[in-house]
Amino acid sequence: MAVALVNGKVLTPRGFEAATVVVEDGRIAAVRSPQAQGAGERIDLQGRYLLPGFIDTQVNGGGGALFNTSPTVEAIATIGAAHRRFGTTGFLPTLISDDLSTVARAIAAVDQAMADGVPGVLGIHIEGPFLSEDRKGIHDASKFRVLDQTAFELLTSLKRGKTLVTLAPETTTPQMIARLVEAGVTVAAGHTNASYDEVRAALGAGLRGFTHLFNAMSPLASREPGAVGAALEDAGSWCGIIIDGRHVHPAALRIAFRAKRHDRFMLVTDAMPSVGMAQKTFTLQGRLVRVVDGVCVDEDGTLAGSDLDMAAAVRNAVGMVGLTLEEAVAMASAHPAAFLGLEGDLGAIAPGLRADLVEADEGLNVVRTWIGGEPA
Repeated sequence: MAVALVNGKVLTPRGFEAATVVVEDGRIAAVRSPQAQGAGERIDLQGRYLLPGFIDTQVNGGGGALFNTSPTVEAIATIGAAHRRFGTTGFLPTLISDDLSTVARAIAAVDQAMADGVPGVLGIHIEGPFLSEDRKGIHDASKFRVLDQTAFELLTSLKRGKTLVTLAPETTTPQMIARLVEAGVTVAAGHTNASYDEVRAALGAGLRGFTHLFNAMSPLASREPGAVGAALEDAGSWCGIIIDGRHVHPAALRIAFRAKRHDRFMLVTDAMPSVGMAQKTFTLQGRLVRVVDGVCVDEDGTLAGSDLDMAAAVRNAVGMVGLTLEEAVAMASAHPAAFLGLEGDLGAIAPGLRADLVEADEGLNVVRTWIGGEPA
């Protein structure tokens, strides 16, 4: 039976509209005039926002679960449920640098989660272990290794959904990046000390994006533009950004937005198990991590992911950086969908797309979500 979502401020590709959204068989059947009549159940949004569902390509944990600690279907479901409360209707469970045996378990768990229909799972993000020790951040450098044929076969083994791999371009070759891309893997640069020229070569081989721009990468300098300079200069690649006021200064983000077209930026949380939990400490690969002033740090003060959710990231994009609400929501929905090659299915409120939706109040607090037309 069709369901009509009425009396909402609907964010369509044209902007906010007073429209009725009709959902049928898990998809958006129509976006029509509020005056148009139709059969089926009517849900009154009471003047609240109706937004496209948020898509987060970097989710390490949530709801007390950490994917590295528990690379299982159950942990994926827990993480997804925790983030759904904050508007995330699509996500990539993210594994930071670990042994290849753990990577294999994580891939198998994501494949099974998608087969089981765990809501919101779009694939997997494998962040390392092919990274630079110079820019390791919280990653355990003892896990780092060469991207050889064995690793290639593992990285290309997911049967369902999207595989995103973050690597340091200087630790591999443009030829290996091209092989991964040809096999259907989305490749991003991160935790990299690569030179501008090395990043340009990787972009030429098919590198598609940059993981948490500015953080854990060679900076823009006068005579060496580094990874940041290459990212901002390149018109076609996407940049993930963490807007929590701690990972990147808002002024740096405003400069980035002036340097590169806005539809090549996407909000990410880099979230840890503390999201959705009162407990704000956890263990990451044997290290105690705690949330201090809204950010996760280990005992040495090293950043260890975030306590950020997507609704807060959207609010911060507006309040801290000065984006419009339309721009901020697009960075949480349409842009990550395009980055993953899913723009024909997700990321907007338009006829034919999957009914992944967020109902939010004026403060951008999430009231209700739908994934494939199923409410929660």
